[in-house]
Amino acid sequence: MIARLDTARINHEPLVTWEPLPKDFQLEDDPVENDGQSLLAGALRESLELSGFIQPQMFIVSNFGLCATIDDRIVVKAPDWLYVPSTNPSELMRRSYTPHAEGEPVAIVMEFLSQIDGSEYSVKRSFPPGKWFFYEQILKVPIYVIFEPESGLLEFYQLQNERYELILPDPDGRHWIAEMNLFLGTWRGEKEGRSGYWLRWWDESGTMLPWAVEQIEQERHRAEQERQRAEQERQQKERLMAYLRSQGIDPDSLPASNE
Repeated sequence: MIARLDTARINHEPLVTWEPLPKDFQLEDDPVENDGQSLLAGALRESLELSGFIQPQMFIVSNFGLCATIDDRIVVKAPDWLYVPSTNPSELMRRSYTPHAEGEPVAIVMEFLSQIDGSEYSVKRSFPPGKWFFYEQILKVPIYVIFEPESGLLEFYQLQNERYELILPDPDGRHWIAEMNLFLGTWRGEKEGRSGYWLRWWDESGTMLPWAVEQIEQERHRAEQERQRAEQERQQKERLMAYLRSQGIDPDSLPASNE
């Protein structure tokens, strides 16, 4: 009898409803585990902003509560980064986000691994459920990314037949995200004093979306190239003028070019 009851409990299909978080609900104040996580999340958003990708209806945040009500109990998980293609307009600052009730379902969640926690892989069904179970079975997020910043290991999971399947990268080590029309991959370098692996975006042509400091450097490089081109043209014109004068020809007397 006990075995049958345990089996019934395990096979219980949770009742999921989508209700906005009550105003008096006390959210847990979980701090970011280290400053590297906020830098990684900020860098992902920065390049999207500079490229003009982000639109007003989109919702892109980090360490922010995703909500669902499971068997009449509110569950809140705060992934390190998330993307929602379109949300309902809101005059108030959001405290959380409930899919379906406040806009479209979440398209992507990302977790950055630390040595402190291991809940990113938890399939625990009982309250409070594990993150993996919550993203896969409750929110049904199409793409779940787990990134280990120290080693640069990127795990890219896609929801297939209601289960997350590990997707291998393309020959360039990147993953195509059709929902964003962008590639996601890893890159090693330095930003804001942090040296190591980062998550970066590439467009469909394979061009990496730059950060602000990179964009400034690119503009400086283009300006320098233009200055050098103008200087070469000036020097070439001076040589031509000197040559004409050496041949007894006054350059100022020549008819102006139609070009």
